[in-house]
Amino acid sequence: MVKVILKRGRDESLRRFHPWVFSGAVAQIQGSPAEGDIVGVYSAEGQFLASGHWQIGSIAVRILSFDADPTAPGFWTDSIARALAVREAVGLAGSADTTCFRLVHGEGDGLPGLIIDWYDGVCVMQAHSVGMFRAKAQICEALRTVFGERLKAVYDKSSGTAPFKAGLELVDGYLWRAEGFTASEAVVQENGRKFLVNWEEGQKTGFFLDQRDNRALVGKYAAGRRVLNLFCYTGGFSIYALTAGAAQVDSVDSSAKAMSLVERNIRLNSASQEVNNYCEDAIEFLHKIPEGKYDLMIVDPPAFAKHRGALHNALRAYQRLNAAAIAKVAPGGLVFTFSCSQVVDKITFANTVFSAAAQTGRSVRILDRLCQGADHPVSIYHPEGEYLKGLLLYVE
Repeated sequence: MVKVILKRGRDESLRRFHPWVFSGAVAQIQGSPAEGDIVGVYSAEGQFLASGHWQIGSIAVRILSFDADPTAPGFWTDSIARALAVREAVGLAGSADTTCFRLVHGEGDGLPGLIIDWYDGVCVMQAHSVGMFRAKAQICEALRTVFGERLKAVYDKSSGTAPFKAGLELVDGYLWRAEGFTASEAVVQENGRKFLVNWEEGQKTGFFLDQRDNRALVGKYAAGRRVLNLFCYTGGFSIYALTAGAAQVDSVDSSAKAMSLVERNIRLNSASQEVNNYCEDAIEFLHKIPEGKYDLMIVDPPAFAKHRGALHNALRAYQRLNAAAIAKVAPGGLVFTFSCSQVVDKITFANTVFSAAAQTGRSVRILDRLCQGADHPVSIYHPEGEYLKGLLLYVE
C-alpha cells in the first residue's frame, strides 16, 4: 500500500478522527498512487494513522478507516451493515409507513464520498469521489449481501457528482437488477404520505429525503392556513400541508418536470382543498404576490453557494429572498426558511435572516431551529457535515 507521510505537526486533525487529509499537510508520498487508490497515512515519525482514498485536489485523502483494512474482505459489507443499524435504531428501516430513507451519508457514516438512498428496495448510489466510483461493484455486492431478497435494484447515478476531470466513464445505469425488475420510478411512503420517485430522471437521487422531519413540522402548523411552497420540487412540503388540512396550498417551481410530479403526488394523496401549481421562477413569483395572501410560507431554495468563492453573492441572495418572504407573509404568519449550502454555517445563515427581518421593519420571532433528518447523520468529528439549516419564524 502506498504511504502518505504527513508534515511534522500536521497529524492533529487525524488524531481527532477528522476524515480528510489536506494536500498542504502532505510531506512525502512513497509510491505512485492513481486517483482513487487506497493509501496509508502516516505521521512524520512513521506511525500509522489511517487509510483512505487518494485524490487530486485540496483534499488529498478521504479517510475510510482509522484501524480496519479497507481492502480486507467484508469491509464494505460491514460498513453498510453499520449504516443500516443506525437507520434501524431511529425507526426508519423496517417502518411500515416510511419506505424511503438515506442509507449512507458520506462522512456521517464513515464512508466519505458515498451517498446511497433507499426507495422501497431500490438503492440509488452517488459517488462524489473517484475512489467510491471505482468501488461501486464492491458496494453493489455488499448491498446484495446486507439486504438479500429485499433488494430490487442498485442504480448508479454518479454522472453529476463524480469528478468529471478524472477520465471516468460517467454514465448512469443499473449495477444490478432482480430478475423481472424494469421500473424506473416507484411510489414510496414517508410518514404515511405517498410520493412518486423517479431515480433515473429526478434531481439528486429522486427525492430530498433530508427534509422529512421539517415536512412533518409543516404539517403540524398547516391546518387552516393558506400555504405557499417556493422551490417546491416534487411538492413534499405541499403534500404534508394538504394532508394536515391546509385551507389552500400553492406550489411554485421553475421545472416543468417537477411540477408534473407535484400534480401526480397531489392525486396520489387525494387532496381536495384549493390547490394551485405554478411553473415559474420562485423569486419572481414571490415579488409579484400581494402582501398578506399567505400565512405560511416555505422558502427552500437550491444551494446558492457550492464553494466559498460564491459565499458573498449567496448571502446577498438569501437576504433578499428572506426579506421578500417576511415582508409578504400575513400578520401572525409563519415562514419556514432554509439553506442547504454547506459553506453557509448556521450562525451565518441566522445572521443573514436577521438582516432580512430588520430590513422589513416587522417584528419577527424564531420559534424553532431546523436541520437535516437522523438518516443524514453528522460525525461529531466532522461538523462540516451539518449542511442543512433552517429557521421557523413567526412574523407579526
